[in-house]
Amino acid sequence: MSATNHTIGEKFNRLVRIMDELREQCPWDQQQTIHTLRSMTIEEMYELGDGILNENWSEIKEELGDILLHILFYARIAKEEDKFTIGDVIDGIAEKMIVRHPHIYADTEVNDQEDVKRNWQKIKLAEGKRSVLAGVPVSLPAMIKAARMQEKARQVGFEWENKLQVWEKVEEEVKELKQAENEAVQHKIEEEFGDLLFSLVNYARFLNVDAESALEMTNKKFQHRFSVMESLAKDKGLQLADMTLNEMDDLWNKAKNIQPGKI
Repeated sequence: MSATNHTIGEKFNRLVRIMDELREQCPWDQQQTIHTLRSMTIEEMYELGDGILNENWSEIKEELGDILLHILFYARIAKEEDKFTIGDVIDGIAEKMIVRHPHIYADTEVNDQEDVKRNWQKIKLAEGKRSVLAGVPVSLPAMIKAARMQEKARQVGFEWENKLQVWEKVEEEVKELKQAENEAVQHKIEEEFGDLLFSLVNYARFLNVDAESALEMTNKKFQHRFSVMESLAKDKGLQLADMTLNEMDDLWNKAKNIQPGKI
């Protein structure tokens, strides 16, 4: 029987066996620890993020496979340390999903996704979480962390009433940043700049915009247009560093009309 005809369970067990064989026979795999794997796992997550932003389903499938292998790798190491097994991991997440979805597996009633989120937070606190914000990883990128903290605070009712209030807060932070700039106190400038970014992330939520994804799309757009500028300059036998700002502006305007993959 080919692997493509196997059941999901058979395919999963096959991958578990491959992980076991690698750990037992491959010199590189034998040397890995949870600490050496950590940075590689983070890299894999960012690669998955790139695939999602690009809506590249082939890349998404490949990166999900890489992440699944990492999960099995950590579980294999944990088994060697007599901590837990991959079976324990699967049982744990299955039980967590059942407990945290009482509207599916018990008799709790909900009206919408906001009710679901509020119930989720109540259950987490009942499980012993010390704070609504306790589940936000310390090492998250700052913009993602801001959005996650705001969302969690919202789930217990700590939220602006409407979008206009949030925008007024953004304008207030802009004024405070300009005041700090006039006072020329660097740490105050940094503090107010951070407050402004935090408020903009809040406003993005009210626009149903993922601030991190939006910024990354702008990064990609800038990277494309700047690369096109370099190519247009090269076609003229020039380097950007040797051109005036007006000349580069002209190339930038041309680059804005050239779609990715067209040059």
